[in-house]
This record gives sequence, structure tokens and C-alpha cells, in this order.
Amino acid sequence: MRLCLVTDSLGSLSFEDMIDTSASLGYESLEFACGNWSNAPHIEIDELLESSIEREKFVNSIISKGLGIEALNCSGNQLAPNEEGKAHQIVVEKTFRLAELLGIKKIVMMSGLPGGGPEDKSPNWITTSWPPETTEILNWQWNEKAFPYWEKTVKKAKEHGIEKIALENHGCQLVYNPATLFKLRNQIGEMIGMNLDPSHLFWMGGDPILAARHLGGAIYHIHAKDVRVERGLVGTDGLLDTKTTDLFTERSWNFAALGYGHDTLWWSEFFSIVNMIGYDGPISLENEDQTMDQLTAVTKSTKLLKNTLPRVFA
Repeated sequence: MRLCLVTDSLGSLSFEDMIDTSASLGYESLEFACGNWSNAPHIEIDELLESSIEREKFVNSIISKGLGIEALNCSGNQLAPNEEGKAHQIVVEKTFRLAELLGIKKIVMMSGLPGGGPEDKSPNWITTSWPPETTEILNWQWNEKAFPYWEKTVKKAKEHGIEKIALENHGCQLVYNPATLFKLRNQIGEMIGMNLDPSHLFWMGGDPILAARHLGGAIYHIHAKDVRVERGLVGTDGLLDTKTTDLFTERSWNFAALGYGHDTLWWSEFFSIVNMIGYDGPISLENEDQTMDQLTAVTKSTKLLKNTLPRVFA
């Protein structure tokens, strides 16, 4: 397993400062966000698509620091039944094209979430089987939207030389846990795997270690991100919390730097388990802790990674 950084984790830094900092912290590869839910602070996708000179300059800047490009990330909701969905799909297609030009074989993204029917203009996340119409909505989303979309998308990805698409188990998406990942994978094929992000399973009440055991070889990527369930708040209101993430003093859970939600022992067990089941890919730090500045959170998280990954660092 190698140390990777989601570059948005240092989104406040310039491209040059980000790669310098990543190298100095001991990272070995980078995961670049190309747009959609990210403002893509470190990549100009149109410029890179249009100019071989800019692509060469981009790659050489990274290689010169001893880093590699691990994956491109275009996370968004390309299945949204509105203009945002159309815009997100454009970024997905550009990301596939850029991956081919850069020789990148893995894309990290979301499964997407459609509306609840042909006339809907907003996505609709179904999380219960009652009342009865929820099941009808969910079946329509999968059969009429998700399966056809992903059949086409996997075919397009193969045309661009992409070998793996790692879908993040994110809430408000059709794929948000192992069961929904396998529902899509069993229909579409093994191009589709999981970007296992423990943080989302934490806030949905799951156990990432058990999820990892169940997923096995379907794990294509891992985001190292933590969640702290807030004492005194979760017991009153539960884990379903619609307060925005900047209101961290009021929320029942918050994204946290590694070790500030779950301790070193938990992360040691998690990495030991994924290593034991055969995962040897990147551990990609994704920092979204809003309670401390970015560099502090990334530095603290990096220290935990080096102490818990089952390998020796120089």
C-alpha cells in the first residue's frame, strides 16, 4: 500500500506548493480532482486536453518531486435530472479523455442519483422501503436510469483505456454501501469497484472493517477519511443530520482528521484487514476537517497513516 493524497486536501495551496508539501510529507502519489463537486484547484482540464505541452509540463512537475498520478476524480451527480447533471456529465467525459492522454487507468467518481420519476427535476435518495411507492421509485431509478447509464459509461471508459472505476460509498448516491455496489457490479461487470471511504459508513451507522471483509477484491481504491460522532448530540437527534458542515459545533457528526474520530488502534486494524484480504493499492488521504486548518489536519493525518499502515517508511 502506498501513500496517496487527494489534492483537494491542500486546496488552499497553489499547485507548486501542493506538490512540494506532498513530497515533503512523504506522499508517493496524487489523486487529482477534475471538477464537478470540486473546484479543481490544481488542474486546468481544458488546458490539459488542448495542449500536449501543458500536459508534459504538468506531468514533469509531479515526477520531478518523486510523485506519480494515482487517479483522476470527477465526483459529482451526472444522473441528476437537471442542468447540473448535464454539466457534471461533461466533466466525466473530459476526465475520461484526459485519463487516456495521461495514461491513467483508474477513475474515482460517484454512482450518481436520478430523480424519482420521469418528471422529476431534483435527485431523490430512497433509504426506506415504506411507504410502498418508495420501492417503485427505487426500481425505476436502477432499471431505467442507473443500469443503462453505467452500461454506456463502462463501454466509453474502455475506449479510453480505463481499467477501473472506483465508486465512492457516499450517501445521497445509488451506491452507498457494499450491497448497492454489488447490485451495480453484478449487472455491469468488474470494471466497477468500490472506493471504500470509512467516513461515510461511520455516519450511516456501518462498520468499515466488516464492509472491507465483505467487499474483498471489489475494493479498487481507499479514501482515508475519519468521522467523529459528537457526544451529547447524536444521542438526542441520531446520525441523520441536515445541518451544513460548517456548523460543526451543532452537528451530531463531523468529518475529522485521522485519529480525531477513531483512534490509532482502529485504523491499525482497518489497514491490517484490507492488507490481509489482498488490497495493495493506494491509501488516499482525503481531508475535510473544518475544525483545524488544512495543513495541520493533513500533517496530523499523515503521521497516523505512517504509524498504522502495515509497512515501513524511510
